[in-house]
Parts: sequence; structure tokens; C-alpha cells
Amino acid sequence: MPSPDPSADPEPAPAGTGLVAVVADDDEFFRMAIAVLLKRHLGFAEVIETGSLDAALADLAVRPEADLALFDLRMPGMAGAFSLTAVRECFPTLRTAIVSASRDRNDILLALAAGSHGYIPKASGAAEMVQALHTVLAGGIFVPASLAEGPFPAWSAGAPEMALTPRQRDVLAHIVEGRTNKEIARALDLGEGTVKIHVAALLRALGVANRAAAASVGHRLLGKG
Repeated sequence: MPSPDPSADPEPAPAGTGLVAVVADDDEFFRMAIAVLLKRHLGFAEVIETGSLDAALADLAVRPEADLALFDLRMPGMAGAFSLTAVRECFPTLRTAIVSASRDRNDILLALAAGSHGYIPKASGAAEMVQALHTVLAGGIFVPASLAEGPFPAWSAGAPEMALTPRQRDVLAHIVEGRTNKEIARALDLGEGTVKIHVAALLRALGVANRAAAASVGHRLLGKG
């Protein structure tokens, strides 16, 4: 599996941000390449490298202020994407993403349903990897373009779109952009409580469990990305 070339394309980030990341992958050379990208192009001050889910959780327990955690989908301790559920429950403010060699659509959807803020293929080039990580760090959900290929699971094409009201489509567009309920309320001139109701209705209408999964559906329905 080729590692991203840290010297390719992306501009260096300004120093002194103080950001901390945990990179969990049993491929030592891939961890090293990602660490260089994070420090050189995203301004991370510290990157903690580890080779298993258990070790990553231990590192996060002593560094709860970490800003980002990246996980390989198949490494010691990982029982599929839903292993991330525990990470999200214990560290609710942590931005997380799967960085995996798998391009399987089910793997992508399961990772997003488990609460991951992005799914980044390992085959991505350095510039694409940095852009994806920028999206995650900025509060968005990164969904690879391959998710839009082939038939969409669980419903017929167009069915969710038909079930959404115009206001729900507006809210969904903001969810795709990674905005919080407060930000959506401000943008649409609605009360935050009203936005929460729209979000709950959206999740039911789309048949998904959380905002990350709704964002992945929204990318397809709204033609984004």
C-alpha cells in the first residue's frame, strides 16, 4: 500500500497551532507518512503514533485534549467500524476519521453511521489527504467520491428526496457542510429547538442513525461533492 508523499503539492501550515493528533494504524511507515503530513501541512504540534485500538484509547485517556484521531479500519483491536462508537462516546468532542485501504461502500457507510467524521481512502494522494483532513478539522464530514458510484443501498433512488420538505432539504444542505444546529439556526433564521426537530425528522425520513450518515446521504441527494 503506497503511503502519501508528504512533499507533494500541499502548502505548509503555519507553526504554533498546538494541535494534537493520535494516528492508530499497524503499518508503521504509513503512520510516519501521515504524521509528516499532519505536522508539515496541517500545523500539528504533536502526533502520537500507535498500532492498535486499545493503545489508541489508552493514549486518548491520558491526552483527552487531542484534536484529531485517525484509525485504520483493520488493525488489532478493531472489530469493524462500530468499534469507533466507544471512542465517540468517551471523547464526544474529538474529531475522528477512518483512513483505510478498503473502498467498500458498506465499510464507508458503517464508519459514518458509527459516528466517524470522515472516511479517507489510503490510496489518496497527499493533496487529497490534506484536503480531507482539513474538512474533518473544520467541522465537516468527508465522504469519498466513490460513495456515489453504483446503486445506493436500503432505498430506491429518489425515495428519500420525495419524503423531504423544502425546509428539511435546507437543513440537510447545512448538515452536509458540517454545520451545528446553532449555526443552521442562525443561517436559516430559525430557533435552535426548531432545527433540532427538523434534524430528528430528517434522520427518520432518511433511515439513518446520526448526522454523519445523513451527510453521506445528502451528498448524493443534493448533488454535492
